[in-house]
Amino acid sequence: MTQELISEDHAVDWIVENIGRDLRVALPLGLGKPVTLINALVRRAVSDRTISLQIFTALTLERPSPSSDLERRFLEPALDRLFGDYPQVEYAHLIRKGKLPDNIRVTEFFLQAANWLKVPAVQQNYVSANYTHALDVLLQNRPNLVMQLVAERDARLSLSCNTDITSDLLALRRKGEADFALVAQVHPDLPFMPGPAEIDRGACAALMRPETKPHDLFSVVKRPVSLQDHAMGLHVSRLIRDGGSLQIGIGEIGDAVAHALILRQQQRMAPIWQSCPFPRGDAFAETGPFKTGLYGVTEMLVDGMLALFEEGIIRREVDGAAIHAGFFLDSHAFYARLRALPDDQRARIAMMPVSFTNTLYGDEEGRRAARREARFVNAAMMVTLLGAAVSDATEDGQVVSGVGGQFNFVDQAFALKDARAVLTVPATRRGKGGLASNIRWRYGHATIPRHLRDIVVTEYGIADLRGKSDADTIAALLQVADSRFQDELAEQARAAGKLPRSWRLPQEARNNTPEALQDWLAPHRAQALPRCPFGTDFTGIEQVLLPALSELRTASARWPALLSLVLNGMRGSPAPDEDAALERMDLAAPNGMKDRLAASALRGALRRASQTTVTR
Repeated sequence: MTQELISEDHAVDWIVENIGRDLRVALPLGLGKPVTLINALVRRAVSDRTISLQIFTALTLERPSPSSDLERRFLEPALDRLFGDYPQVEYAHLIRKGKLPDNIRVTEFFLQAANWLKVPAVQQNYVSANYTHALDVLLQNRPNLVMQLVAERDARLSLSCNTDITSDLLALRRKGEADFALVAQVHPDLPFMPGPAEIDRGACAALMRPETKPHDLFSVVKRPVSLQDHAMGLHVSRLIRDGGSLQIGIGEIGDAVAHALILRQQQRMAPIWQSCPFPRGDAFAETGPFKTGLYGVTEMLVDGMLALFEEGIIRREVDGAAIHAGFFLDSHAFYARLRALPDDQRARIAMMPVSFTNTLYGDEEGRRAARREARFVNAAMMVTLLGAAVSDATEDGQVVSGVGGQFNFVDQAFALKDARAVLTVPATRRGKGGLASNIRWRYGHATIPRHLRDIVVTEYGIADLRGKSDADTIAALLQVADSRFQDELAEQARAAGKLPRSWRLPQEARNNTPEALQDWLAPHRAQALPRCPFGTDFTGIEQVLLPALSELRTASARWPALLSLVLNGMRGSPAPDEDAALERMDLAAPNGMKDRLAASALRGALRRASQTTVTR
């Protein structure tokens, strides 16, 4: 019989009494963590050191914490609006304070991006694993307790947002190959996903149904889509074949790709392509509307995929579903749209384990037939000139996020007929050392090895690398690199003997500059390329502030760059909405030297950002 629980403390009492004091807990990735329940268990283990608590999970979500006075001014008035009352995860709080006791250990295989850099306890306990291998790592730790949020409807339960690993765990338990108790907590805001995500109530050893909502669901706040992102989305759209299969990731690039496909469906692309100053390549000319439609097979169900489903672009069905996905995590508006779908439409989105979405194992013949002409689109941080991709960690091994499923999808692209793996990479980035190229000669770490190089897309075009020689790979990547770095990169390749001394960059590839990109896409911004194609919780003035704060964050690492912003704020011409932005940051009438300098730096950053609107 399933034990009905009424409070977190009651649940912890039941867990200790029925499972014991040696607790090996599996928590789902991302949204499906029952935060108030795990917090109560962690607090019990802190106060009672006879409890041994091991937690295996991924993507622990946290509300952002300001790292500077300006970030505090920006975030504090907006935090509750953006994130609701989502609580701090207790074990994350203890780790950050350096106060996690020895009887509690936390291991993750994927991290919230850039959230745990230079935090030794997390970096040392991180496990590098493909998403599909995380189950094996978990089983090695012999979990005896799984805790997860679930959705409920008419006495039925659904794993909702996290079928990814839990579905396979439950299947293994049914076969006697795993032994654990599932303690579930009902959350009223979770969309009830029917079909494969549904579980029998008897699968739960205990079920907690709070009288009031335990907390708001975590919301991923949408950032504005830059012209740089839109350019990559436009290029990617030329790779997607009608009747094929699609996977895209989260974030601005995923939004840009989905929006470009909607423009293509609406036949609004022609004016944009007519003014494109960069080579498009005759090999990639998919520009017509979708008559057959796409099938979505994706690790993560993101807003862009849902929008394509709502627009009727994703509509090709496989076993009654137009989308198969492993988990979801997005904005409050996204969850509301899922809940609002008619039952028959929501049933066409089937939540599956990642062993289904990310691999061909099992019904291989059926999956191969379904995933025809697949395009797996994911983001990378950097690419080397020999085609290796860097997506999860820095050169010194600090984990930014994790491998996740990226390698899985690249591997699928090579295993499937007519499939391609597409990695999007902004050509440049601004860091502590100033402007740098994201196309590098070498890097001390790789996520995707060079022998799995396929398609790389920057804002300047498409580099087709599959089956190319090293020299041809280098040449293709140089043609989509930023022109400020092309000559230096080419010389590095020549010096290494990998590029002929006689090779010359084609003239049409020498105009890869932010100015050329701005001239191309800025005229289309108002009508075709909105900053937030699928909405955002940021106000209009906050959207103006975001790129300026990014400029400030970068400049703060170098005194000359920060001084330049301050001087620009004192002497330059005002940016649009500058006074309103200062008012929003409570710096319209600065009091004291520190605030006056902050106001001048912010003015300078607003002016710099308004002049370089290509990037964020």
